[in-house]
Amino acid sequence: MEATARVNGVDLDQLMETIGAIKQDAGLGQCTFRAHNKWIDGTLNRTTIKGFYGMGQEDESRTESFELLADEPPALAGENRGANPVEYLLTGLAGCLTTGLVAHAAARGIVIEEAECRLEGNIDLRGFLGISNEVKKGYQEIRVSFRVKSDASSEELAELCKFSPVFDTVTSPTPVSIDIQMV
Repeated sequence: MEATARVNGVDLDQLMETIGAIKQDAGLGQCTFRAHNKWIDGTLNRTTIKGFYGMGQEDESRTESFELLADEPPALAGENRGANPVEYLLTGLAGCLTTGLVAHAAARGIVIEEAECRLEGNIDLRGFLGISNEVKKGYQEIRVSFRVKSDASSEELAELCKFSPVFDTVTSPTPVSIDIQMV
């Protein structure tokens, strides 16, 4: 059996095969990710994630669903039965920045020996609670601090992070439509 080329734990053969296929057929790069959420009680709700569409077909590699509970702390009428949604946003951003950094570094032959990041964001609850229309409802600022052990420069690594789809989503306007069907 032939050994798979890996950098930073990333299967380079698979990554390059995917890149090559999308270069040949741009339509293969179109993906649809899905999440299903159901309210449980109070501020508690559950999101279930399983399949997605990518590389021109429905991906069925996941045999089990991922379940994520979201709740609020008591100060926001919750019971701390899960991270709150804005903490999940930080989680998504952290995971995507880290994945993008490591995978893009691997594709360029840059070895990452260690990587971790810490995220903090500021929200003024007056916007969310409807107390003030002058205050943004979401994060006013998010700060990401990475600690990375690599021979690459910090500037080079910061550029690799910017390939993150979640970074792009939170830093660029993204249309979101809401359709409510009465039952």
